[in-house]
Amino acid sequence: MADPETKVSNFIRNIIDADLAANKFASRRWSGQPGPAEQHKASPGDAPKIRTRFPPEPNGYLHYGHAKSICLNFGLALDYQGACHLRFDDTNPEKEEQEYVDSIVDAVKWLGFDWGPNLYYASNYFDWMYRFAEYLIESGNAYVDSQSAGEMRASRSTLTDAGKASPYRNRP
Repeated sequence: MADPETKVSNFIRNIIDADLAANKFASRRWSGQPGPAEQHKASPGDAPKIRTRFPPEPNGYLHYGHAKSICLNFGLALDYQGACHLRFDDTNPEKEEQEYVDSIVDAVKWLGFDWGPNLYYASNYFDWMYRFAEYLIESGNAYVDSQSAGEMRASRSTLTDAGKASPYRNRP
């Protein structure tokens, strides 16, 4: 039987411990909601030592793997006096339903966790993400791939064969 006073560790906790020991994020700021860096720069310091997130897509019921992720992310935030965001990745309205959102909320609560004020929906900041995508394209750090889904699938790598770059990757 393990000693109840023994601190459990793993590679994730080791990384967090090293970052906290190095004061790596001491200057981090948080505006209270997701947004561009400029929005956060003008905000007060971020009180939680760490921020984690659980980002489910509300297109079905959760399974065991989701429960493990909930326990990991909310548990780490709890252990390190941090905050965990429950952020619904509601980017596919054709497959998402309120029933699944409600079920996910209930599951997180049933597992004993609370997100406090940190409940977000990706759809609430689509405009910001769209502007950021435009910026990445204009700065040459991303591109619009005009291939069909089938063409993209055919060009992906496999375990034995390298994939092919999109013909649209370097277009002006």
